Amino acid sequence: MTYSQLIAEVTNQQQTLTAIIEQTERAAYFYIWPTEPFRSRFAVRGCWLRNLLPAPFEEDSAAIEQGIAPLLSADCCRTLEAEPPLDPAGLQIIWEPTDDGAAVWYQGQLLAVIPGWSLYQNKQVSFSAGCIKENRLTAPLGSASTNHYYAQALAYRQFWRDWHDGHLWQPVQHDLLQCYESHYGPSLKYYSIDQDQWPPMAISQHYHQGVWYFFTVGMCIRPMPWVDFLYEDLAPQYRRTELAMAIDAEVMTEDNAIQMASALANYAHYPWSSLNWLGEGHTLPSSVAPVGFEGFLLSATLGAEGGQFALPKREGERVNLLWATPVTAAEQHFAQADDEGGMQLVTRLLQYGANHIFRPRQQVVEPEE
Repeated sequence: MTYSQLIAEVTNQQQTLTAIIEQTERAAYFYIWPTEPFRSRFAVRGCWLRNLLPAPFEEDSAAIEQGIAPLLSADCCRTLEAEPPLDPAGLQIIWEPTDDGAAVWYQGQLLAVIPGWSLYQNKQVSFSAGCIKENRLTAPLGSASTNHYYAQALAYRQFWRDWHDGHLWQPVQHDLLQCYESHYGPSLKYYSIDQDQWPPMAISQHYHQGVWYFFTVGMCIRPMPWVDFLYEDLAPQYRRTELAMAIDAEVMTEDNAIQMASALANYAHYPWSSLNWLGEGHTLPSSVAPVGFEGFLLSATLGAEGGQFALPKREGERVNLLWATPVTAAEQHFAQADDEGGMQLVTRLLQYGANHIFRPRQQVVEPEE
C-alpha cells in the first residue's frame, strides 16, 4: 500500500490557493490546490520533483491509471538511480507576487516552478530541476539563461527579500502622492486600507476645483493575476493599476463622497482575493453606489478630459489609472452581456457627455438591451 506524507504546506496571502509538497515511498511531488471557494473554477496543478525509486525505462502508466503519483521515466530524468527523500527542513515555497504561482527551493537551490498563468488553462505546466526532457509530468527547469521562469523565480525571491527589509514602501507612497498632488492639490485625508497586512495600501483624498478626488496608493506593488495568460508579451502594459474616483462636490457632501469612495477599499484587494484582474470596461457590484446605481464601471478612457496622466512606473512597468464611475443595473447587465460590452458602455457614456467625474445623469442603455 502506498503511503503519502505531506512535508510542506504554504497558503498564499489571500487564502485562495495552497501549495503543498507530498512524498510517497516512490516519488515527491509539488502541487498547487485551489481552496474550497475556488475548486469549481480551477484545477489542481502538479509538478514531479524526484524519484525515490530507480527511474523506469518507460512511462509509469500503471501508476497513472491507478491514481498513484507516477515515477518519471529514465529518458526524462537527470538521475536514473533512486534519490534520497526530501528533508522538510530544507524546503521553502515562495509565491509569485501575483499570488497564483509558486516556486520550490531546496537547500538554497531552485527545485521547481509552477507559473501562475498555468492556472487559467487546461494543460499542466511546470518546470523541474530533475527533468531533462519535456513530458506530461513536467518540463526541464534549465537555468536562468535558458528558462524565463527560472529567472523569474530568482527575481521573485529577491522581491520578497527587498520587501522584508521594509524600506520599499516609502518611495512608492511618496511617488504616487506626489503625482496625485501635482494634479489635484494636497492630500487632505489618508486612509489605510491594508488591514495591517502586506502590501501596504491606502486611499488619498483630495479637493480640486469643486470636485472630491480619491486615489488608491500601493495597489500597483503587485502585478494582477490572469494578465500574463491573457496578454502574454504585452502583459507589462496591463498588469499593474491604481484606482480613482471623482465626485462633484455640488451633488454630494464630503461624508457621502467618502462613503461612496469606500468602494475602492474593496476593489483594491479584488484581483488577488478573487484570482481575477481589473481593466478597461470592467464592472463591479457595490453596496455603496449612489441611489439608482448598482455598481461601478472602471475606465481610463473616461478620464479623457483632465483625468489621464502618467503614473510612476513600478518595476519598470506601466501603471494604469482606472476611474470608477457608478452604473445602473441595466448598464451593468449591458456591460457584462458580451466581451466588448464594457468598452461599448464607455463609448456610450462619452457620447452622452459623461466623464470620470460623477454627476447626475440619464441611463445610457435601454432596459431590454
